[in-house]
Amino acid sequence: MSTRFSFVLSLSHPMSDSTHSLSDLCTQVRRDIVRMVHGASSGHPGGSLGCTDFLVKLYFDEMQINPQNWNMDGRGEDLFFLSNGHISPVWYSVLSRRGYFDTAELATFRKLNSRLQGHPATEEGLPGIRVASGSLGQGLSVACGAAQAKKLNGDDRWVYTLHGDGELQEGQIWEAALYAAHHQIDNLISFVDWNGQQIDGSVKDVMNLGDLEGKWRSFGWHVLECDGHDLSSLDACFKAARAAAGQGKPVVVLMRTDMGRGVDFMEGTHKWHGVAPNDDQLTDALQQLATPLSDY
Repeated sequence: MSTRFSFVLSLSHPMSDSTHSLSDLCTQVRRDIVRMVHGASSGHPGGSLGCTDFLVKLYFDEMQINPQNWNMDGRGEDLFFLSNGHISPVWYSVLSRRGYFDTAELATFRKLNSRLQGHPATEEGLPGIRVASGSLGQGLSVACGAAQAKKLNGDDRWVYTLHGDGELQEGQIWEAALYAAHHQIDNLISFVDWNGQQIDGSVKDVMNLGDLEGKWRSFGWHVLECDGHDLSSLDACFKAARAAAGQGKPVVVLMRTDMGRGVDFMEGTHKWHGVAPNDDQLTDALQQLATPLSDY
């Protein structure tokens, strides 16, 4: 299905007149992630690699946005809030390749005076970032407010969020979940990166989430599931989520993913939650992530 998608990589990029498949761009974004984290000798590659397919699909094929005329207000546009802000490498890569800022800036990730901080922030004015994130548990509350504001303003666009499954151990998530259902915030679609891993180990060992689908349903949400690495599954899920929304309930998508997806020695383990590859590991990773479209 991905062969039907085409898009501009970045309006400021030398290859801006080229179009490529969604899957090609996913590979390129994964290259960006491992190079950024290696260059800074710090960062979070595991979750970033795992959420690449979702964010590429969201920004290049789902959201109604206007990167060249970006503003904080976002009226008439879809909004996205990254609650698990530590996976900033994937978000920065996708934002730059979607045209929010030049891809050359990716080389400044986590460097002194960079706009690309380890966790997204707003004071530097980086286009595409509307709220600081990284203190886990807060993103759903922010999204509820943004979604309600759209309703009050007669703005019919969607609000999307992304959360880590380990982040669901935060109580504020469930307070916001109750609030969203009570107030029938049905223009809100939240995705959970359901990879079963967090910084200290597997989610089930650190604090088991139990029947996750049942929990969300009991809190009054419409619940969907999808394969977060299958573009066809994601495509169907976005359609189903928007069809279910607008009917009095917020929507949550439990998205099965693998931490470290695309790099064999990083896949399926919490050990690459927040560790940078060394020189040899970077070379290995880039060899696995075939021909780039254009490295920054």
